[in-house]
Amino acid sequence: MTTLGTASAAPGEVDTGRLTVGETRDGSPVGLPVAIINGERDGRTLYMQAASDGNELNGVGVIREVFPQLDPATLAGEIRIVGIVNYHGFQIDSHRNPIDDTKLNRTYPGDHDGTSSERIAAATFDAARDADLILDLHQGSDSRMINETRVRCGRRHRLHQKCLELAKVFGAGHILDQKGPDGQLARAGPDEGIPTIDPELGGTVGFDHESIQIGVDGVFNVLRYYDFLEESATTETQTRAKSFDQYGSPAGGLVTFEHDLGDRVDRGDVLFTVTDPFGQLKAEVTADSNGLFWRSRRLPQVATGEYVCSVGTDIDSY
Repeated sequence: MTTLGTASAAPGEVDTGRLTVGETRDGSPVGLPVAIINGERDGRTLYMQAASDGNELNGVGVIREVFPQLDPATLAGEIRIVGIVNYHGFQIDSHRNPIDDTKLNRTYPGDHDGTSSERIAAATFDAARDADLILDLHQGSDSRMINETRVRCGRRHRLHQKCLELAKVFGAGHILDQKGPDGQLARAGPDEGIPTIDPELGGTVGFDHESIQIGVDGVFNVLRYYDFLEESATTETQTRAKSFDQYGSPAGGLVTFEHDLGDRVDRGDVLFTVTDPFGQLKAEVTADSNGLFWRSRRLPQVATGEYVCSVGTDIDSY
């Protein structure tokens, strides 16, 4: 029997429920939506979560599509899911948890007696701590981003190769292999000996169904590769970047991009221009290094110094 919050499932069963992580200002309990799919046969345990950044909805869309297709009669092992982690941010379409003005995915492994975000991180990490694999589903907030999977443990970490293998199996097409900030689940999981990846499923306002489908396919490929399901998995070579160059605007105005997401760029190539409202050129920004046009802001208006785009650098294939 496996229990997660109020959800409880014996082998061959499925259940959904709520994981209490605190109370709102009127004293009402805050419960995260959770699910357990407990396979009829023994096997590994997968932990999966979405929306630790409250406005990153594509992962929620992936879980909505994946869960109804999971049949414990055909499953070996178990899958634990927290469908929405940043409860408070999700309610108001906020990246951060508005209760403590914190980016929740900087608080792992959490603190049961800490802030709102730390308590949520602690409760969800308890559900993941004895898993064999972790998928932490993200997207590029409301910016434009290629579909990628992030390996955040660092290339010197003892679990680096296992995390990189999991990223390749997920198969989003691109991998960012760069050590992440302290407090990320994709850092805390490997430190506990659990291969963990951070799929970044595009970037959009609302659901991006193409990116959601990439995430659904990725989850099922993981389930096949690691023997949760009997079908064969497929893996393809991924484009890997080991670092980013980020570019801000040298002037205020309106941005025009000279490349599409995923385009190769060479050092000296024009990445974007900035004009005034009358189309008069104010600035032209070029690439500092060879790389791949990885991410960009969605809205055209920028202030001086505001983030505009990123180029993935130190590119190879894996």
